[in-house]
Amino acid sequence: MIENLKDHIANFINIKNIQLTSIGNYFEIKELPKKKLILEEGEICRDLFFVNKGCLQIFYMKKNGTEQTIDFALENWWTTDFNAFANKTPSKFSIRTIEPSEILILNKSAQNKLLEFIPELERYFHLVFQRAYAASQYRIKLLYELSREELYLHFRDNFPDFIQRVPQYLIASFLGFTPEYMSEIRRKYIS
Repeated sequence: MIENLKDHIANFINIKNIQLTSIGNYFEIKELPKKKLILEEGEICRDLFFVNKGCLQIFYMKKNGTEQTIDFALENWWTTDFNAFANKTPSKFSIRTIEPSEILILNKSAQNKLLEFIPELERYFHLVFQRAYAASQYRIKLLYELSREELYLHFRDNFPDFIQRVPQYLIASFLGFTPEYMSEIRRKYIS
């Protein structure tokens, strides 16, 4: 179960497999059903989540009572409310499984022990989070630069895994559309 994570680490840094032998001791592994809440907005965030299998939705509740999706995480992605995790504060976001998922959970204390045991992982986390931050910056640029229709087409063409696996109403939420507007755009390009 921990092999995906070991492979992911090896894609970012040169590390001897022997160093990763006991890495599983630092993680809790959970198999979760579809629509399982793993972090609730307002709850103290103590964990980082690595998606071994499945798909997660990161969202918050708007003042009008609707969910606003801010991100998704597929296999080999890390997610959490990073600010709340770093500061041990209440989360501003909720995280839920979209499909049956298997996640590796690394709490703050275990992360500190892991980094003491394998200091090279500092570089791994740095590179992973740098890449994730760059993707967030690019997404913000697209939100400002593209029309709503162009935004959908960009998402459809560049992230086909999400289009296949994530319900359309969640993609609409992520792109800032109503489900009805999303259906209208999709109909235009399906026919």
